[in-house]
Amino acid sequence: MEAADTIPKLFLQQYKKYGDKKMAVVQKDFGIWQPYTWKEQYETVKYFSLGLVSLGLEPGDKVSIVGDSDRHWYWSRWAIMAAGGVAVGMYADSIPSELNYIAEHSDSKFVIADDQEQVDKMLQIKDELPLLKKVIYWDPKGLRNYDEPILISFKQVMELGRNYEQEHPSAFEQNVARSKPDDIALLVYTSGTSAEPKGAILTHRSILSSVSSYHRVEPFYDTDRFFASPVPAWIAGPLFSTWVLLAGCTMFYPEEPQTLQEDTREIAPEVVFYGARFWESIASMVLAKMVDATFLKRYLYFLFLPVGYKLAQFKMEAKEPNLYWKTRYQVANLLVFRQLRDKLGLSRVRIGITAGAMTSPDTFRFFHAIGVNLKQSYGITEAIPVTHHRAGEIRFETVGSVAPGFEVRIADSGEILVRGGGVFQGYYKMPEKTAEVLKDGWFYTGDAGHLDEDGHIVYLDRVAELRELASGYKYAPQFIESRLRFSPYIKDAIALGDKSRDYVSALINIDFENCARWAEAHKVVYTTFADLSQKAEIFDLVHKDMERVNRDLPEHSRIKKFANLHKELDPDEAELTRTRKLRRGFLDERYRDLVEAIYQDKTEFIAEAAITYRDGRKGTIKTVVKINSLDYSD
Repeated sequence: MEAADTIPKLFLQQYKKYGDKKMAVVQKDFGIWQPYTWKEQYETVKYFSLGLVSLGLEPGDKVSIVGDSDRHWYWSRWAIMAAGGVAVGMYADSIPSELNYIAEHSDSKFVIADDQEQVDKMLQIKDELPLLKKVIYWDPKGLRNYDEPILISFKQVMELGRNYEQEHPSAFEQNVARSKPDDIALLVYTSGTSAEPKGAILTHRSILSSVSSYHRVEPFYDTDRFFASPVPAWIAGPLFSTWVLLAGCTMFYPEEPQTLQEDTREIAPEVVFYGARFWESIASMVLAKMVDATFLKRYLYFLFLPVGYKLAQFKMEAKEPNLYWKTRYQVANLLVFRQLRDKLGLSRVRIGITAGAMTSPDTFRFFHAIGVNLKQSYGITEAIPVTHHRAGEIRFETVGSVAPGFEVRIADSGEILVRGGGVFQGYYKMPEKTAEVLKDGWFYTGDAGHLDEDGHIVYLDRVAELRELASGYKYAPQFIESRLRFSPYIKDAIALGDKSRDYVSALINIDFENCARWAEAHKVVYTTFADLSQKAEIFDLVHKDMERVNRDLPEHSRIKKFANLHKELDPDEAELTRTRKLRRGFLDERYRDLVEAIYQDKTEFIAEAAITYRDGRKGTIKTVVKINSLDYSD
């Protein structure tokens, strides 16, 4: 069979192959797993696509989608592409101003929204979007009494599509046949760590090139169960959904983001993909629970975990373990690791994939120790996936070797340069920004790294975020931060120190859930997040993990002082991106006075935060933030 050269053609090809013989999608609704065949999926996409056409969608028009991971999200994206439109993803937790920016900048004529929450956001900003024709929703709960002409349900659009097909037989197939490889398929907006998000233009050719490249290195099979990306607006969403389409495997969707772990356990998929932060949070959760487990569980876990680490080391060094270590690992697996993988929903995982940020080596070692075949991929919105860990070539300190179809070179500045079929075509309506990163056929990623002797890329950090101390020593903040996040008591960390500073320090965002669980178990009384963060006992927990990290860092990169932040870092306050990356420039400014206090050798700092009470009154809360020192000697 001739390979499809656009995503809609691939969709149609796979429908004809599987029809009603195989499940395409399974989603949990009201506690029950609901299956949908390839035929049912095809009919939904077809009629919704034709419904959009009947509403006035024309080739090249942009359609934004906002909501949690759901079958309707992915069906909408395929329907838009089949009609010749361009799909634009928006994050479900975005505030109205962020939705307004993307919908306005992308020139979206339609917005497809999940539920009442997302519809309410869109109704707040609809008057600022003159191009917007309709807001389409798929979950009608709470919307029955809304009297807004701009609103229409997913089912109503499908009904329009059925009527349209009666007047235009074979219209869907004709639209699909007209799709061309160089048509724009997606606008994917960057995370915006340092500026407003940019809309990366991705064609059918670039997406299929990336997916085909990845598939040759790490094949999926049509018997595989794949758990859908929890964040469909992220570049990984369309990438992996196209990969699943190509392989013909079944996509599973959780009922809610909050039930992801429980739903994964029920399905026990063969392939899972999570962002680096999610893998780190799982590892932290396990460690926190084991610390508070019964004596026997805790004893067995800490007895056998070193055995797992030893086997992981054999794997990293591509060595065959001897009979002694094989036997010990079999016992460890029987008594501890098998049950642990089952609890995490990873009992049948053949491949675990992490991307989106550098996953700490500690996290990698942990998952390989318990028997999860975790692999790192490197890529960014504009080019993904550039690298991947191949079978037998896993290195905990690298992001893998270059994938087929891509070329990589390292500039004299240390910046990673990429070219290949999977590179984006430019930024939408931003020719100057495009010219800055696409030069002489190469994409300048803005990431710093180097190639090791085996051809693996060692990722360091964003070029703009590499720091240099007064002594001239350079360090990568992410290298330190990712290791700190392996602690069950640290949710986020900000490494500090520049040319005006003599040493590295850190601001810590404690993991409230794990710290609160520990505090309750040890009878530490607290009232609020701020209160708990400043407890001496919590400082001791963080201090111990700081010392652990410092032991493995070069001397000039070791943390000398730290402070626990009195509040959680929040995307709604622009401290983090929607993918939980640090907005470093904003954070430097927001916590400038606290940072100055750290480097002025103060032992505490009075942090003030403005608040608004329920009755409208405004006030200020003051919190004493303590500053702690660490032993800086070898």
